[in-house]
This record gives sequence, structure tokens and C-alpha cells, in this order.
Amino acid sequence: MKWVTGSIGKSHFKRASKKNGEKLDVKHVLICRPNQRLGNLLLITPLIQEVIAIFPNCKIDIVVKGNMALQVFENFEHVDRLIILPRKPFKELLNYIKVWFSVRDRTYDLVINAVKDSSSGKLLTKTAKSQFKVYDGFIKEEEVQLTDRAHIAKNCIYNLRDYLKLVGFEYQSSSMPKISLALLQDEITNGKKMLDDIIDPKKETIAIFTFATGRKCYSPDWWSSFYEKLKIEYPNYAILEVLPIENVSQIAFEAPTFYCKDIREISSLIENTALFIGADSGIMHLAAATNTPVIGLFSVTDQKKYGPYGGNNRALNTNAGNLTSWFEEIHEVL
Repeated sequence: MKWVTGSIGKSHFKRASKKNGEKLDVKHVLICRPNQRLGNLLLITPLIQEVIAIFPNCKIDIVVKGNMALQVFENFEHVDRLIILPRKPFKELLNYIKVWFSVRDRTYDLVINAVKDSSSGKLLTKTAKSQFKVYDGFIKEEEVQLTDRAHIAKNCIYNLRDYLKLVGFEYQSSSMPKISLALLQDEITNGKKMLDDIIDPKKETIAIFTFATGRKCYSPDWWSSFYEKLKIEYPNYAILEVLPIENVSQIAFEAPTFYCKDIREISSLIENTALFIGADSGIMHLAAATNTPVIGLFSVTDQKKYGPYGGNNRALNTNAGNLTSWFEEIHEVL
């Protein structure tokens, strides 16, 4: 599919400069990110914030998969419609096709493909009715890798800024938005109450998440050594393990635990901790959507592309260094 869709959008981008001077009055935007994974949905929240900052009076439709998006975008007032594709298209083929073509129900002022390597995102962008479409950027891939454009959440924002400049839309670029779940104060207060029910309220808390999918998951031996070091280095902190939906623990449930299936409640609890440490996962990105500093552990995936950014967030490459050097960075953050 990548080979088939590789050239989609290139001619449109080349023609974009010819639109320079045409009025770009954006009131309705479509963002295409047909994916159901928590992390991938969270990673487009910076793009949503950027669009709102540039076009504060706009309404946004988003193409996604699965129902997780209902919670992720719940508090984004500018999000008008979620176009939800079935998670397993071949089991619901007719419904999948029907929802796919529902993107043509409206004419949009601007359509954005949120991830440049997404074949279905490109096809949806092509299918949608709009004069202005952002498929991809025009920066060479090798140049992208040398800058923060490599980050999946930032790349689409830079592509949008480049495209708008190309069509003659002038605006002052703001700072790069970070991932956000747009938590309400009531949610944060409830998170503090849930945390206090587990941990001594007089202690600050370090939250850990020991699970991840596939090869991203560190072994019980690795986590056991890390957890023992954590207890020694921070005896005055409480350590809380946030459990995955699978309800498993790489440290054999030795620490107090928090188990919940509601991502907003998980996020609101993490918001009230002093630090979050976990491998690259949806929950790591959920933690990055809070104001709590995040230490992301990377051994397989590209930290330049998926690492937590903003504030005191850091991505640690655990293929380099050792416990001593990693904890030096944790000390700096705390």
C-alpha cells in the first residue's frame, strides 16, 4: 500500500504555490488518522492544538478507528465530529466502506493527513472534498532525521506550517504544542483522591509502568533491578505501579498498584505524581499528556520519533549507559 500510495499528494503540493494569494478562510477542518491505538491518537493532539491556535473559530472532524477516540478527544470543544472506522475492516467491510465515504458528506476548507507514512490517511485525504490539502512535507527524509521534525507529533505540524506559508497564509508560528488530554480540574482533583486512597498523602509519588507490547517490554529481571535501585535512591518517595489492562506486573506486584480501564482517570492520577517512568507505550504517551515529568525508556523504537517531549520529559536509550547513568538523569528531573 505504501508503494501504491507513495506518489499521492506530490502533485498537489507542487501546485500549492500557485494558490498563493487565494483566500484561505478556514472554518471546517478534517484530520485523517485512521488508527485505534491510544498512543497514536494522543500523538495528534498537538496538531489539533496547532489548528485551533491558527484558526480559533474552526470546527474539526477527525477520521479514526475504534471508540478510544471518544475519551481522548472528549474535552476538545473544537472537535465537531469523529468519523469512526471499524477496527477490523474485513469483518465489517460494508460498514467500513460506508464510513470511509462519509468523509465526502462535507466540503472542508482544509484537510490534513496526520502521518506522512499512512497509506489510508493519504487515500482519505485524497477522497475528501477540499481545495487545500496537506499530504506531506517537501523536506527530504535525510534532512528530517537531523531535526525535531522526525518526531511523529511534530512532523505534521511542520508540514502544515510549510503548506500554509506556501499558499500565502501568513501567521506567527507559536511554540510547539505538547500532547494533551485537556483534563478538567474536577478530573485532576478526583485523581488526587484516588492516589491518596492508595499512597500516604504526605509522600510524593513516583509512578512506574512496567508493561509494553512485544519487544518494547523489558524483562522481569530488568525491572527487578531497576525497581530495587529506585527504592534505594528515593526512600522518601512512594512508588506506585500503574497496571496495564492485562493486569500484569513485571515486578510481581511488589509495589502498591493502581488498576483502571478509564484512560482519563489513569491520566488524572498520574497528573498528581512527581514523576512517571515507563517504556514506550500508550500509557507513556498518556503520562506525557499530563504536567508530570516523564522518563520514557527506549530500547527498540526510535526515541527521536516517539519520545516524550516538552517540559522535563526525557527519552532514555537503555541500549547505552547503565543504571548509574540513567539515574543521574532521573535525579536531574526530580
